[in-house]
Formats: sequence, C-alpha cells, structure tokens
Amino acid sequence: MKVFFRSRKLVDIKIGELTPTSRAVNVKAIVVSKSEVRNVASGRDGMPHTVCDALVGDETGCIYLTLWDINIAKVNEGETISIENGYVSLFKGSMRLNVGRYGTLETAKEPLTCEVNTQNNRSSKIYEQQRRFRGREFGRREGKGSFRQRRY
Repeated sequence: MKVFFRSRKLVDIKIGELTPTSRAVNVKAIVVSKSEVRNVASGRDGMPHTVCDALVGDETGCIYLTLWDINIAKVNEGETISIENGYVSLFKGSMRLNVGRYGTLETAKEPLTCEVNTQNNRSSKIYEQQRRFRGREFGRREGKGSFRQRRY
C-alpha cells in the first residue's frame, strides 16, 4: 500500500495561535489536567482502544489534547510536553489538538516556566463544521443520479 501525502513545512506555534485548520505544527505545552481513561471501539478498524483528554497550555492559551492508547502513559499533570507534526481537528465543533499517525509526543527536554493561560481555552469555542461528502454524494451531477424512482 502506498501512502501519498503533501510535504508540509513544520511550524513552531503557540497554543493561542492555533486554528481549526492548523496542520503540521510543533507545540510545547504544560499539562494542566488529564481526564479519566475511556474504552472505545474505533470506527476505522473496529478494535477496542483507550482514549483520554488532557488540557495542555502555555502563556497564550490552552486546548484539549486527545491521547490514544500508548500516548496516555507518556503524559502526566504538571509536566511539559513537546508535540511535533501535530494537527487540530474539530470534535463536536470544538478544537482538539492531536498527535496523529505521523506526529510524535514526548516529555520536553526543557520545561516551560510560564503560567498557563486557562482563560483563553481554545477548545471552549464552538465552530461550525463543514459537511464531509462520502460515497455516492460526492461528484453527483444533476440528472445523472443513481436514484431509482419508488413505486407506491
């Protein structure tokens, strides 16, 4: 299986500068809190996984970081973490920082000494999500649909 991707330049960014379309970002942040671990079945592979949310931030703001499986144990409250090649997605309209398949998460070599700005929570604002087209809906032209007329 070949993997196709566009090469993107990685950008060092502060939490307060993240947007719903942020991709290929390097972030350094302090872990403020960590939620309980939940067991979920992933829609992608159907296998059981564990997931946890951690509130991370710096002097410009904070955001929820979604942690899956082995990354949960890498994060502890009060520590400074470093994310390389992370991205932002919308979950139920709110921004979430993700490590993803091509990103890395580790404890930072140099800790941040700033006070976390929890007043600017980037995950508290709700954004309108654009509808994603899948399957037959994508590329359909008027008059050339695959609908069959129903008989009553």
